[in-house]
Amino acid sequence: MLAPLLALAIFVVAFWFLATERANKVKTVLVAAGLMTLLGLTPGAQVFYSDQKGIDWNVIFLLLGMMIIVGVVKQTGLFDFLAIWAAKRSRGKPFRLMVMLMLITAVASPVLDNVTIIMLVAPVTLVICDRLGIAPQPFLIAEVLASNIGGAATLIGDPPNIIIGSRAGLSFNDFLIHMAPAVVVIFVLFVFFTRLLFRKDLHTNHMQLEKVMALQERRAIRDARLLARSMAVLALVIVGFGLHSVLHVAPSIVALLGAGVMLMVTNVDVGDLLPEVEWPTLVFFMGLFVMVAGLVHTGVIGWIGNAAVSFFGDNFFMAATGLLFGSAVLGAFIDNIPYTATMAPVVEPLAAEAVGETGRALWWAFALGACFSGNGTAIAASANVVAIGIAQRAGHTISFWRFTRYGIVVTLLSTLLAWVYVWLRYF
Repeated sequence: MLAPLLALAIFVVAFWFLATERANKVKTVLVAAGLMTLLGLTPGAQVFYSDQKGIDWNVIFLLLGMMIIVGVVKQTGLFDFLAIWAAKRSRGKPFRLMVMLMLITAVASPVLDNVTIIMLVAPVTLVICDRLGIAPQPFLIAEVLASNIGGAATLIGDPPNIIIGSRAGLSFNDFLIHMAPAVVVIFVLFVFFTRLLFRKDLHTNHMQLEKVMALQERRAIRDARLLARSMAVLALVIVGFGLHSVLHVAPSIVALLGAGVMLMVTNVDVGDLLPEVEWPTLVFFMGLFVMVAGLVHTGVIGWIGNAAVSFFGDNFFMAATGLLFGSAVLGAFIDNIPYTATMAPVVEPLAAEAVGETGRALWWAFALGACFSGNGTAIAASANVVAIGIAQRAGHTISFWRFTRYGIVVTLLSTLLAWVYVWLRYF
């Protein structure tokens, strides 16, 4: 009984440090992970090999591969080109620009995973805001929120869906039919809501706008040959992401292969790219995965799941409600990838007891809650951590609470709308 309490205590204290920003987030998770390991609360060497009780290397290497790819693309001047183009099309109106960026993010997220799209869109956003002389934080936060909503639409859009699809035997088309309608409605309402949510943060810099409108975006491209080669490789990587469930090749392998091919065909100096990799972000994820492994190994998360199954019994509507809201809450405080991997085996027997579509409804409720929980806090989803890391590196800090105060509201509203959808469609 002592081990679960110790693991929970260490996690809560570490989360408090992350939330209050009393200490560097990388140092915090490494100290917490080290304590759990020293006290025997993690599965020992298995922490390096198990994605349920340890570090999910698929996430780490997916991020590493895409960071290298983005680093190469950045040298072509493409981000500057897109930034000037978007700034001119929006005529410097912050809300119009925000909607454009959110639409790009949300439309791409179901095809690419939301981490990848944030890594591609965030650098463009930073350049746009720098050109217009406005703060990029509201735009980055809005893009992350949009990516976590949009990514829920398909099997490959968000890592929790990949885990759930594999466990429940759900196809790409199943997700399109059952998840996409809810996501489209929720995203449209979210776009309107952002006008209210960010109303105090959107300001126009008219002096900079005049300078931006005079720019010619074509001149931003520094190396057309490098751009053509890198875009060809990036297109193949995107196709690889889309076909990974058919080819049975993990997205992380696709990203690493893409990074390797990108380096070969572009002849870019590797030494110039290594500083572009967000090493603190990768280390942060490793530490966070080990912390969660302590909760899994000591049975804390399993106990919560089993208690839920016992509590709901054969009341499947209440079970769906509990899965939806429970996942939205728990997934917000524990990265939703390890949370989903841990809870999927708990949901499986509960769904098996239901008849027909009711059993699948439990999986859809679980998927919606897990995906939307990603907006709950600054560490709830990989895309959040990546965006905050990119912003920090560019000198635009997004604090834990600045992100979370927006994310909590969006998570609450999107989860309530998802609950109405599940009730009307399945019960």
